[in-house]
Amino acid sequence: MASIVDRILGLFSLDLGIDLGTANTLVAVRGRGIVINEPSWVAVDRKTREVKAVGAEAKEVVGRTPSRIVAIRPLRDGVISDFDITEEMLHYFIEKAHERSLIRVPRPRVVIGIPSGVTEVEKRAVYDAARSAGAREVYLIEEPMAAAIGAGLPITEAQGSMIVDIGGGTTEVAVFSLGGIVISRSIRVAGDEMDQDIINYARQKYNLLIGERMAERIKISIGSAYPLQEETTAKLRGRNLVSGLPEEVEVSSIEIREALSNSVNIIVETIRSTLEETPPELVSDLIETGICLAGGGAMLQGLAERISNETNIHTWVASDPLSCVAQGAEQVLEAFDDLQQVLVGLERNSTSQATAPVGLDARRVA
Repeated sequence: MASIVDRILGLFSLDLGIDLGTANTLVAVRGRGIVINEPSWVAVDRKTREVKAVGAEAKEVVGRTPSRIVAIRPLRDGVISDFDITEEMLHYFIEKAHERSLIRVPRPRVVIGIPSGVTEVEKRAVYDAARSAGAREVYLIEEPMAAAIGAGLPITEAQGSMIVDIGGGTTEVAVFSLGGIVISRSIRVAGDEMDQDIINYARQKYNLLIGERMAERIKISIGSAYPLQEETTAKLRGRNLVSGLPEEVEVSSIEIREALSNSVNIIVETIRSTLEETPPELVSDLIETGICLAGGGAMLQGLAERISNETNIHTWVASDPLSCVAQGAEQVLEAFDDLQQVLVGLERNSTSQATAPVGLDARRVA
């Protein structure tokens, strides 16, 4: 009976592509594009675990909540760290995507992006959270694959293409050919680590304690990975660790570039090591097609120039780097029969390594 009800409700539900990111969650509706782009934050009552706010509303209260309410991010390093809160967040976004729909209990089919280096347990956690949040079918796709599709790279052709997807928690580097990933790397150094670098720099050099939001704001405004044509300054505001009083310090883009250098160096070195293991025929293709940058971290000033200088390969930023994964998931839904081979599956049992796309039929054998 439940499956019949699901199918009936499914006729009125939308197909959703979801980029369940550490920093932001984006939801794309098949045929409509991006409809939700909100921070992956949830405000929760400490005692009752009741959700008070989700998304942009929850991020606004970060660092400003009373003691009984805490604002948290239920995903860390691209994977679920709090299952129940992630389920609540997904449920909220699924319902919000259906706000203008006639149906009040949506049972959508969803494609969700996951980091390429996750374990089977982490895959299963994403799958179960989406199912518990109301999805009738759940399919998983590796984020670099989704980002490449969303960026318009020719992944199905017999030509090498490469993407570097720098999110909040993870950086994904992958080389594609003939619809598959030839080689990939996933590291847990990305936007969050850059923010932490700035926090540490302010503490060590100025004895200034700043918050994550201030660090992110400085990174976006004057952060860079390569010398700028015109260096600029900005003001850091926080609490002096010696006096305990509020303080404002002016810092230059040169200083922030120095603060970010450790994370940027790790990302660049990961790209170089990936290229070193890429087959020479594909490397020759990459010299022609270049390296595509996606994700929020791709917008760090001078990053494309830095990577291009370090690799001798033209590097460019996708037209809309923030939404590449969600757009790629949406395109998979639009051309499901042609692109379902790019989906990843869960292991069927502990002894078999066989996999199948994780959806309605795959659940019977998962």
